[in-house]
Amino acid sequence: MKKDQIKKVVLAYSGGLDTSVILKWLQEAYGCEVVTFTADLGQGEELGPARKKAEMLGIKPENIFIEDLREEFVRDYVFPMFRANALYEGLYLLGTSIARPLIAKKQIEIAGKTGADAVAHGATGKGNDQVRFELGYYALKPDIHVIAPWREWDLDSRTKLIDFAEKHQIPIAKDKRGEAPFSVDANLLHSSSEGKVLEDPAVEADSIVYQRTIGPEEAPDKPTYVEIGFERGDAVSIDGQKMSPATLLAKLNELGKANGIGRLDLVENRFVGMKSRGVYETPGGTILLAAHRGIESITLDRGAAHLKDELMPKYAELVYYGFWFAPEREMLQALIDKSQEYVSGTVRVKLYKGNATVVGRESPYSLYRQDYVTFEKDSVYDQKDAQGFIKLNALRLRLLAARNQSTKR
Repeated sequence: MKKDQIKKVVLAYSGGLDTSVILKWLQEAYGCEVVTFTADLGQGEELGPARKKAEMLGIKPENIFIEDLREEFVRDYVFPMFRANALYEGLYLLGTSIARPLIAKKQIEIAGKTGADAVAHGATGKGNDQVRFELGYYALKPDIHVIAPWREWDLDSRTKLIDFAEKHQIPIAKDKRGEAPFSVDANLLHSSSEGKVLEDPAVEADSIVYQRTIGPEEAPDKPTYVEIGFERGDAVSIDGQKMSPATLLAKLNELGKANGIGRLDLVENRFVGMKSRGVYETPGGTILLAAHRGIESITLDRGAAHLKDELMPKYAELVYYGFWFAPEREMLQALIDKSQEYVSGTVRVKLYKGNATVVGRESPYSLYRQDYVTFEKDSVYDQKDAQGFIKLNALRLRLLAARNQSTKR
């Protein structure tokens, strides 16, 4: 689709400097009507100013969309991912990755409501987010036109962005005039800090980078205990009190923050090919992962548990790369959800100086049988049976060893 054919575009809009410049640039470069979409994913920012700034930049009130997506985000995206115990490269809880498909979905929905023929995002041409947004767009509306300003314009420095903003009378916050020490992305699951002072992976991150957790060394000397209730793999209560998904995660965030839990300094492999260093804070998610694995430990059969662990890296990779709406992710999700039918019960977690440790777990569907595992005398397990079991499993090893000893090379 040619520029002059685009009449209306839905922009993922935060109200910050970058997306405000993008908004004005779209009006100038494409001569089109702009619809703004701002998602409340629990980033902890006041969203009212985003509406006011959009109006100031000439956006009609009916073309300004601000939605509170916190419950949908946790219920339909975060929780399904946590049923899989997903960790990218064994460590990263995918806080940024999991938010992108929801934003993309809402942009496509708004495009349908407003008759827009294009969508736009503010992700740069070096990162993963451009891929995540656009894979989501195309999966949901294959003929949509996508505008990615960072791949088109010549505003390739902070100075040029600020000059453009001043020229078009776009308000600039005082803290945005200088060079930002690092960039931050946040939602209810986590905060992510990257770039600038964090680009050298040999240098420890300064304490100013951390916004959602206190340092473990500053945490209380007394542990905090929390009981998390699960139903079919999803957390539903804290200390016996039923909570909605977003409310529950917010409460776990509070507990994690106060106990210095959830910090991660990671060098990861981006989908686009380069390595990057990020500092992540996922306080509630770190507790939730420990608790979920705790309840699975007594309710999942060994075969099911091990198969899940084998599939988890693939699932995490699909989320990280942006293939949330791909059939293979949905197929894996169906398998994972099947495994969670009996993952219900209560887990007790000890929070202490950066650690979330499972110290108790119980379930009406527990497969743990004390009468089988006891070291005391029992009447349900004949230890003599182990001899045949071992010999059968050792048979191939014995045959292999015998052959090797008789034909040494």
